[in-house]
This record gives sequence, C-alpha cells and structure tokens, in this order.
Amino acid sequence: MTGEIPHDELSSARRLRVFIIHLAAYFGVLILLVPANYYFSPGNFWFVFSMIGWGSVLALHVAYVMGLFRIFAGKAE
Repeated sequence: MTGEIPHDELSSARRLRVFIIHLAAYFGVLILLVPANYYFSPGNFWFVFSMIGWGSVLALHVAYVMGLFRIFAGKAE
C-alpha cells in the first residue's frame, strides 16, 4: 500500500462526517424552534413534534453509521 485509505474506512469516515452535520443541523434548528414556540404560542408545545419526528430519523441515522443495517444486507462482521 502506498498510503491509500481502504474503501471501508473512507466510507465509514464519510458516514460519520455526514452524521455530525445532521446532528448539528438538528440542534441548530431546535435552538431556533424552542424560543419561537415560547414566543408565538407559549401554551402550545408544538416544537416537541418536530423534536420527536426528526429525532427518530436521527436515531435511524445513528444505527446506519454504527453499521447496524449491515446485518440485513448480509454483511455482518
């Protein structure tokens, strides 16, 4: 090898980088939504729906980054 990065390591590094961007976007949007909720409709906590909905998709993304879906593709280690 002449300093090349194996494809599996490159792929996992890219998956992790994309996940970190996804996580930062999640918290960035929630930081804006929570105060907006309390300002515009303090008696109605609608930000929780976006938190749970997007959070569940984020949990699936964590499972993908960790490689838990490789079991279904027949690539389990």
